[in-house]
Amino acid sequence: MQFGVFTVGDVTKDPVSGKTLTEGERIQQMVTVALKAEEVGLDVFATGEHHNPPFVPSSPTTLLGFIAAKTSKILLSTSTTLITTNDPVKIAEDYAMLQHLAEGRVDLMMGRGNTGPVYPWFGQDIRNGIHLAIENYALLRRLWREDVVSWEGKFRTPLEGFTSTPRPLDGVPPFVWHGSIRSPEIAEQAAYYGDGFFHNNIFWPADHTARLIQHYRSRFEHYGHGAADQAIVGLGGQVFMRKNSQDARSEYRPYFDHSPIYGGGPSMEETMEQTPLAVGSPQEIIDRTMTFREKFGDYQRQLFIADHAGLPLKTVLEQMDILGSEVVPVLRKEFDALRRAHVPEAPTHESLKAAAERAASLESVSPEAVGLEGTR
Repeated sequence: MQFGVFTVGDVTKDPVSGKTLTEGERIQQMVTVALKAEEVGLDVFATGEHHNPPFVPSSPTTLLGFIAAKTSKILLSTSTTLITTNDPVKIAEDYAMLQHLAEGRVDLMMGRGNTGPVYPWFGQDIRNGIHLAIENYALLRRLWREDVVSWEGKFRTPLEGFTSTPRPLDGVPPFVWHGSIRSPEIAEQAAYYGDGFFHNNIFWPADHTARLIQHYRSRFEHYGHGAADQAIVGLGGQVFMRKNSQDARSEYRPYFDHSPIYGGGPSMEETMEQTPLAVGSPQEIIDRTMTFREKFGDYQRQLFIADHAGLPLKTVLEQMDILGSEVVPVLRKEFDALRRAHVPEAPTHESLKAAAERAASLESVSPEAVGLEGTR
């Protein structure tokens, strides 16, 4: 199972110190968090994509390419790549380039985002959101899997004999997660292609999350990709930890209250009760995260938000140290012990490459050879 952190890249005033980072400082902070994630032994660092204040990660491939040059192990991902407002040709080429630079340590999460005004900024209509997600992704898959593509759709100009460059590393496209918090159509899309489904459930109660994941699992099986419990599932979450729970809640409260995500809504206690937000001791975070498996079944990726709402970098890095030393090792051991043998691990470039090589090897064996082999 993969554990990691994701960032939304918000520039938010620290409600305790009163300091607000510059955009440049916030971008450098995200880089520092990614390097720390690798240092403490996490598996994944992911960034969102936003095109409006107070968020800065407008170019995920630029950020992740820079991080790739400074790391050697951690898998680099997105916690949203806007499949609706980005041109699928540009996505195909940008992420293939990143895949080469990072030597395969790349996957991405397709999503529609949560900012309605982004659609007209990029010449699209929000009322077409689901249809854009379906059409654009269908084209993206072809661009990664076919050397020459001729295509015509509704939302962009046709392509005639087009080849995207560079081609995916080793002929293996990056693994794709489809991220959604409310749309069964996106869960259906993930199931249809046998891709991963990521429910970024930071806002939602468990029963809603369970229904959408179950829909994805049942449709994954329906389309012949494996048993329902073999579907590839990822979950979001958010944590804040101190040695004891009262210190954690006291320290985190002003950041929660002024958060661009949570501020102005239900109280911290109500949010903790109704969503995966966990503020407390390391053991409380372990116990809470283990309940995810009970509610949603075996899954392959768990990402936490660690740096948002103006938290100072020193505090964020302390959270990363706790995750790496006290929380994730226990979670990894517990999840691995409970995972049933037939449930797959999270896909990586190496596992996808090996699967492609096995498939190619089987295709190269003639029926006659198979028949002769069976008589020996």
